[in-house]
Amino acid sequence: MERLMQSIRIGINEKIYVKDPESSDLGKRIVEQSILMIDEMGFESFTFRKLGERIGSNESSIYRYFENKHKLLLYLASWYWGWLEYKMVFATTGITDPSEKLRKAIEILTQTVKEDVSFSHVNEVLLNKIVINEYSKSYLTKEVDQENKEGYFVIYKRLVNRLHEMIVALDPAYLYPSSLASTVLEGSLHQYFLKEHFPNLTDCNESVTPTQYFTDLVFRTLTSDKHG
Repeated sequence: MERLMQSIRIGINEKIYVKDPESSDLGKRIVEQSILMIDEMGFESFTFRKLGERIGSNESSIYRYFENKHKLLLYLASWYWGWLEYKMVFATTGITDPSEKLRKAIEILTQTVKEDVSFSHVNEVLLNKIVINEYSKSYLTKEVDQENKEGYFVIYKRLVNRLHEMIVALDPAYLYPSSLASTVLEGSLHQYFLKEHFPNLTDCNESVTPTQYFTDLVFRTLTSDKHG
């Protein structure tokens, strides 16, 4: 799987960036260091001026890649969801049993993230933390409907749809497969956030993982005779 991942390029909507950051060393440094800095200081405190100082480049050079930091956050989130999609597809390809396939997909989508050496300029562990803490800021905006029309969230929506299809394959009679699928993705981020910041509001802890919770939730929700 590692060799396959090394040959994969995560395709992101070209409208999100001005110049593809994957096309140059500077672009990759912008992505790499922005992840480190947003994790360190939070999205609100992060600026292109600070990023320019960190990478030893003019602030104007960053604007040649991203129109603003909102677009950069959209790019990072899209990259994360695309990476997660590839991991889920690879992990579930070849699994014919619908129950086993769905169980594996939930595991991939909700487990604690480990760094992937296939992408040297992206720290997936820190990017996961950023998505947990900052992802909602990418769509809780006045422009969300227009950005949705322009396809800014297509990778995330595609990932939800893949999980939707697995739910339907296991239980075609279930009436709310899209709601359940999006609940797993959004809920996983929320449970990790609660576990870190509001532990009294979740049952997830050092011994109970979000993966265990969502696996139990999904399979209890779907038709019982499908999964014993």
